[in-house]
Amino acid sequence: MTSSLIPTLAGSYYTDPSIFAAEQEAIFERMWFCAVRSSDIGGPGAFRTVDVGRENLIVTRSADGRARAFLNVCRHRGARVCVEEAGNVKRTFKCSYHAWAYGLDGRLVAAPNLVKMPDIDRAEYGLRAVETKEWLGYVWVCLADDPPSFEQDVMGACAERLGDLEALDHYAMDGLEVGRRIRYDVAANWKLIIENFMECYHCATIHPELVHVLPEFAGGYAAQYYVGHGAEFGRDVAGFTVDGSPGVAAIGTLAAEQDRRYYAITIKPQVFVNLVPDHVIFHRMYPLAADRTIVECDWLFLPEVVASGVDLTRSVELFDRVNRQDFEACERCQPSMSSRAYAQGGVLVPSEHHIGAFHSWVTDRLHPFRDK
Repeated sequence: MTSSLIPTLAGSYYTDPSIFAAEQEAIFERMWFCAVRSSDIGGPGAFRTVDVGRENLIVTRSADGRARAFLNVCRHRGARVCVEEAGNVKRTFKCSYHAWAYGLDGRLVAAPNLVKMPDIDRAEYGLRAVETKEWLGYVWVCLADDPPSFEQDVMGACAERLGDLEALDHYAMDGLEVGRRIRYDVAANWKLIIENFMECYHCATIHPELVHVLPEFAGGYAAQYYVGHGAEFGRDVAGFTVDGSPGVAAIGTLAAEQDRRYYAITIKPQVFVNLVPDHVIFHRMYPLAADRTIVECDWLFLPEVVASGVDLTRSVELFDRVNRQDFEACERCQPSMSSRAYAQGGVLVPSEHHIGAFHSWVTDRLHPFRDK
């Protein structure tokens, strides 16, 4: 007789620094990573610095309007070029150590006594570039020398969840604006956060507000468990708000079947997308250590809604509560990952079986790196 229980990863996968280092190399430095909102680098010279795997990147926009990303390392002696998390420069990024300066395209443009070094190739000794793509209003980067297919890995994840990309296009995400951003510092491994987001077995226990708005979640199955399915609002629920009251102006390009529905998408390795009729909630994870993950969450609304100054509190508060409830649960799990009681892991119940596929995905990617 086949067991209905599937084992989880062993506890060491959530605590061992060597496993985390292997994940940084095998996953975060080889896959497409969602770095910043495009509007965060709205004009030439605007930049944000972002941790991706074991690297720190400068993500900026060059004079031709292209999003660009570079390793935040001076090619002279290795100092960090940009020490601020965000800012603007006019034409160059200048290292404060020896004043080497780089253009917005990464090319070395100036340095003390540079004219006395005619053999320096200004392109070869420019900032080390990283591949970029812009999609859904975000800048995605990939550190790999030979990046995987963006269409297959990123766009394909959305199409697989919703059935096709046209369903996502209706939300016109690249035209929405950030109405609120909250940054969470979570004392838990990144995989615990993904596993939590993928399942709803816990929803009836810790998410009373969410279950009120989406009653089917009380049954324990997450909306993303089924291709193309969106959880329907409760009969007495007018909007995706903390109390079920009406939200703000709906996104006018939605299909009729998307009204009064919630859709969730996981884009491995670090993005969650939540779609509702009047806004989109977009999570990006930045794993910093085996037991620490930064999560940056954007609430995206129509530009006219943001410009109107309407109070967005009720819309934001619903998922902010969900986030805090989820992250508290993950933080309760993290200390126990090092317990002898969890040395061999735990088990997944039937409504969580799709998490087993995620665990297999992780171990398959780690296998060549664990044996180094």
